[in-house]
Amino acid sequence: MLLFCPKEKSPESRVAVTPESAQALRSLGFSVCVESGAGLAAGHNDEAYRSSGAEVVSDAATVYPQADVVLRVRSPEPESISALKPACLHVSFFDPFSRTDLLEAFAKSNVRAVSMEMMPRTTLAQKMDALSSQANLAGYYAVVRAAERLNRILPMMMTPAGTIAPAKVFVIGVGVAGLQAIATAKRLGARVEAFDTRPVVEEQVKSLGARFVKIDIGESGQTEQGYARELTPEQLELQRAGMAKVCSQSDIVITTAKLFGRKSPVLLTREMLAGMRRGSVVVDLAAESGGNVEGVQLNAEFETDEGVRVIGYGTLEACVSTHASQVYASNLQALLEHVWDAELKTLKLDTADPILKGCLLTDGAAIIHECFRKES
Repeated sequence: MLLFCPKEKSPESRVAVTPESAQALRSLGFSVCVESGAGLAAGHNDEAYRSSGAEVVSDAATVYPQADVVLRVRSPEPESISALKPACLHVSFFDPFSRTDLLEAFAKSNVRAVSMEMMPRTTLAQKMDALSSQANLAGYYAVVRAAERLNRILPMMMTPAGTIAPAKVFVIGVGVAGLQAIATAKRLGARVEAFDTRPVVEEQVKSLGARFVKIDIGESGQTEQGYARELTPEQLELQRAGMAKVCSQSDIVITTAKLFGRKSPVLLTREMLAGMRRGSVVVDLAAESGGNVEGVQLNAEFETDEGVRVIGYGTLEACVSTHASQVYASNLQALLEHVWDAELKTLKLDTADPILKGCLLTDGAAIIHECFRKES
């Protein structure tokens, strides 16, 4: 079977297949083809792919009609979907709740589409959980970017000229990204506090050496897959009031509250930003879905009139593209290994499989996922 990895459009710097994963996929039984230049931004040149046994081609359009599997990072262009081979398996991120046009295009072209955002958060699917693998790196880099922009150092220092107090970091949202942000800030010597609407994560926060901020917002909790439940407007107001004091005393604030398929809640208002110290930094990891910070600008930075820098890049994990590509390619490899029939050397896509049931959205020229299927 022919597996193809096309080059992502700029500014995306990640790649869906690395030379290492290409070699592993070839050992399964795939013929691997990569578009020229696909891995350059992630540190992999064409020769590295050739050395792994992959074929490198210059024109993706000539490969699309032949490929049995297409792996990519970002959403495809609608016109490229129509060029795909019928029954081809296409795997990528593509935000299906917002891009229903792509879902319809996949079904119309009889392409089997897997959305990596929809991967179930179960033990069995852990190796395939690309949202978590990317969020982990985003949480790390959010602290690195904030530290670089901050006009202070993070660790405490005792010098002949006096003692420098450690910077204060406040992390809002203790999911995968939040936990990594806490761990990274602690390793760099900061004093860290964190808040989440799920009281169950308090123990995790404390295990990393941070203080858990308690704010009484009434009944909250988490979904079956471990995500925080959406708050009511009244609960959001209580949360903002409780966080305002902590933000005013913080040098760095990192927000991580994404709601998949919905607009992210606004957690930091302009009034709260105005109450923060001059020179402090806010990193909004939910900027791509509307943002947790009022007035955040996607893929940009700005400074408020009070001197607070707000950073709103959509995919901070792409700033460490080599490792982001490594773990994403590993996620895709694990998925293909799961659906691979080693005896017949072909894909075995069982729609009753609990993993595929969660992430396979189109099959047999139809939208099959219960969240998107239109009842006749």
